[in-house]
Amino acid sequence: MKITKDHAKRILLSYQNLLPPKRIQCSDGILQFVRKVGCLQFDPLNIAGMNTDLVLQSRVENYRPEMLYKLLYEDRKLIEGFDKNMSLYPVEDWPYFERFREDSKANIRSSEHIDEIADHIMKEIEVRGPLSSQDFDFDKKVGWYWAPTNVSRAALESLYWRGELVIHHRNGTRKFYDLAGRCMPENLMRRSDPNTTEEDYHRWHIRRRIDSIGLFWSRSGDAWLGIKGLNSSGRIAAIKEMVHSGELIELEIEGVEYPVYIASSNHELLDRCLVIDEPFEAAFLAPLDNLLWDRKFIKSIFEFEYVWEVYKQPKDRKYGYYVLPVLYGADFVARFEPVLDKKKKILNIKNWWWEDDVTVTEEMEAAIKKGIDDFASFLGAVSVVSPARLERLLKKL
Repeated sequence: MKITKDHAKRILLSYQNLLPPKRIQCSDGILQFVRKVGCLQFDPLNIAGMNTDLVLQSRVENYRPEMLYKLLYEDRKLIEGFDKNMSLYPVEDWPYFERFREDSKANIRSSEHIDEIADHIMKEIEVRGPLSSQDFDFDKKVGWYWAPTNVSRAALESLYWRGELVIHHRNGTRKFYDLAGRCMPENLMRRSDPNTTEEDYHRWHIRRRIDSIGLFWSRSGDAWLGIKGLNSSGRIAAIKEMVHSGELIELEIEGVEYPVYIASSNHELLDRCLVIDEPFEAAFLAPLDNLLWDRKFIKSIFEFEYVWEVYKQPKDRKYGYYVLPVLYGADFVARFEPVLDKKKKILNIKNWWWEDDVTVTEEMEAAIKKGIDDFASFLGAVSVVSPARLERLLKKL
């Protein structure tokens, strides 16, 4: 089956609850969305909101970070864990990641130093309740994955990856750990991995990745990170089998060299998204939004080249340090660099870049003005400071 790029855009954005945006209601809607896409990628940077919160503010009406905090650390319907890098996912998915936990037990770095104190840490948490690395007095440094770190932090993270501890809550970026058995439902702790073979696991995780985006190709890229033991040829072969079995539908997009795939259970999107008569609205996307996991894929369909430049030196950046894409209707029309002054509660828009060939209409201005207003409210900002060329647009805020 062949579809146009415009049709593909509508399928992707409708699946991602972005066409129209900000229609998800309340915590139940958030949970339903995360279950649909599998996971949201976590990132510790908080320049103008955390990545997970930025994903949700573009989809949830009147979203506030407290809504996600409650689902994670009070209701415990979601949990932090490793999926597509560090992520959060529904707590009922815990058994599916048993192989990750078992692998961590066998292949952790500096294990001899960690094993020396692991029992002590577990006993302290059992008696004292949730603790962070700052609650221990060990002064030894050990080799760790990104840089040498205190052995208490390494031990806590190791016990977390093994599944013996979970993140009980956070205070900013500071993580407090508790015993998994005190936070997780007992039936989930006892349940074994539903995927009994590696082939079953690969098919499950491939399907999970495609569902994370909605419509996707089989080319190598960041969206496939975190699938254990699966190389490119294995992935392509598994996808062919999943098409043959009817689990996936293969599509051709006009002007795109490679085929794409959608879950058969989502086939109704193909007809529903032929035409969408929705008012055009604006949304600002997270830099690690599920939709943006493969930037070559997005460029091939939307003709929008997104660059996340936080790891580049200032002189090497084309745009800015922490830049968010601006979606209007079914197209990316701009990108901007927001910085929240947390003490003064001022949203600073350091720069704004329109895409080439974008014609700014009054309707687009009104939608973007509302988008900035909503974004400021999400951040708790009381005012917005912007470049001079946006003053006319923002003067009514």
